Amino acid sequence: MCGITGLWVHDAQRQGRRQDNQLAATVGCMAVTLAARGPDDADVWVDADAGLALGFRRLAIIDLSPAGRQPMCSASGRHVLVFNGEIYNAEDLRAELAPRGIAWRGHSDTEVLLEAAAAWGLETTLRRANGMFGLALWDRHERHLTLARDRLGKKPLYWSAQGGLTLFGSQPRALLAHPDFNRALDRGAIAALLRHNSIPSPHTAFAGMRQVAPGHLVRFDGKSAPQEAAWWSLAELVGAAAQSPFQGNLEAAADELERLLGDAVARRMVADVPLGAFLSGGIDSSAVVALMQKHATRPVKTFTIGYREPSFDESGYAGAVAQHLGTDHTTLMIDAKDALDLVPRLPDIYDEPFADASQIPMLLVAQLARQHVTVALSGDGGDELFAGYNRYLEADRFRRFVAVTPRGLRDGVAGLLRCVPPRTWDRAFSVIPERFRPLAPGDKMHKLSDVLGETADGFYRKLTSAWIDPESVVPGAREPVTAASDPRIAGIVPGFIERMQYRDTLTYLPDDILTKVDRASMAMSLEARNPLLDHRVVQFAWSLPLAHKLDGRIGKRVLRTMLARHVPETAFNRPKMGFGIPIDRWLRGPLRDWAEDLLSEQALRHGNVFDPAPIRQRWCEHVSGRRNWQTSLWTVLMFQSWQRHWRLG
Repeated sequence: MCGITGLWVHDAQRQGRRQDNQLAATVGCMAVTLAARGPDDADVWVDADAGLALGFRRLAIIDLSPAGRQPMCSASGRHVLVFNGEIYNAEDLRAELAPRGIAWRGHSDTEVLLEAAAAWGLETTLRRANGMFGLALWDRHERHLTLARDRLGKKPLYWSAQGGLTLFGSQPRALLAHPDFNRALDRGAIAALLRHNSIPSPHTAFAGMRQVAPGHLVRFDGKSAPQEAAWWSLAELVGAAAQSPFQGNLEAAADELERLLGDAVARRMVADVPLGAFLSGGIDSSAVVALMQKHATRPVKTFTIGYREPSFDESGYAGAVAQHLGTDHTTLMIDAKDALDLVPRLPDIYDEPFADASQIPMLLVAQLARQHVTVALSGDGGDELFAGYNRYLEADRFRRFVAVTPRGLRDGVAGLLRCVPPRTWDRAFSVIPERFRPLAPGDKMHKLSDVLGETADGFYRKLTSAWIDPESVVPGAREPVTAASDPRIAGIVPGFIERMQYRDTLTYLPDDILTKVDRASMAMSLEARNPLLDHRVVQFAWSLPLAHKLDGRIGKRVLRTMLARHVPETAFNRPKMGFGIPIDRWLRGPLRDWAEDLLSEQALRHGNVFDPAPIRQRWCEHVSGRRNWQTSLWTVLMFQSWQRHWRLG
């Protein structure tokens, strides 16, 4: 795990080696910005004749010796690699390369990946690799640079090609460190941020910067425009799974899931440094920890954040799972001050405007884990793969309601829902036992009233939007089409619930969940690994019939069935809580002055990005308690805070 960066000045051949020191110094400065991703070592490599330089910051996980250092040159000297991530089947690939008689310098997965790419070609190697990565491979003979990102987007990679200059890096900050990078903002991407709480790949907040999309690579030859291509496709996987569906019953599916996930967990437990896991007490993290403990020879170190505010605290559930499994468990109880102290640091840590408020507890649990371990396994991906989000059930119920309810009647119901204030709805729902009561029912009823005229797909889009019409908040913006809005996806995934899973796997998972985990863990110099996102587990999940995932009331049936073999159902069979914090109350209380400063009309007009009117209206309604606009306001606050921190506009 590390931070990578590089630059290529395409006209450098005319200047020759006079650029050597300058190239090294510039890429060295770019790499310094990634120091938290790699605190253990740093190096640069320069091809002065080509005008190319590669920079690297190392977090040593596998092969701690100098033999694992990067940038790394192949045995032939032709290829040079900088690589951020881990290859979990490196030893399998090493064995396949044995007939070539390679004289290995060490036992790092980086060396295996590099020699495999030299032997088989990069695309073939990527398809055979099981791992997470963002990488750059330089071909010294052909003078081609190729960037590539893993299948599901676990590791980030950004690039820019402006004039005769190509830049890339693990985070935007590396590109921003180059003096010639153009910092002009992309208004369409900012509108997308207001909808999704994050910026969907391949877009970024900057007009001249892009992300390598998950499962894609980008080739540069210094002469023509960059060529982007997919080396892996979720659509192809879904199509293949539909042709060969799993035929067994639920117990057989649980058997196969345990076999695949158990192997994925075991491979991710290989490290030359201390290792542990995040444990929330939910189904996904509990399943991962249960299989870790099954493979471990000593108690697994597990970590949980607890809240002193009972309505947000899951630490008791995590403690019960940990006790049953016999892990070495650590719980850190936090209060509002612990979380609030992080808020001013968010724009620097997340490096781009990012507005999922669970970024705060994610940072706190990563900080806790790093005090004990260097690698932590997590349970991310279970909701997308096994239909675990409550919104899937809500959207499917809406689909059924629309099918039998005339439009006029729906409009009437919407009016009735809207005429009752949110606080009155909250009081009405208070008679329902807490374990069955939805969070913020008044806000949910008003949100429902806004979408009753929609189609089922439109309902889901609005249900997952912080701002339903972000172009009205960012004048002149044209929001980009993404997998969340592309109508062609209905032809790829006909089933409604499966279509929601598909959209989330392409957008919400990499752009929000995995970005959150990557930035939070890397800010603490901690490597996070995701066994549920092993591509073999993903393929298996898509081969399952929907009934093995969802029974109309709860999701993740097969995962629950497997977990029940290791943990009593009473420890995990409860309503989903998520990873939330009381942002709504904080914005009316301890964060009010901070928010008012960023949401003042003068601040909102800075940079000519927003129309202040709709934002000010929501802020006033929120502060007064008439509505809870925490999600939409947090998107604006995170952008404003980011823009101010990086002195943009």
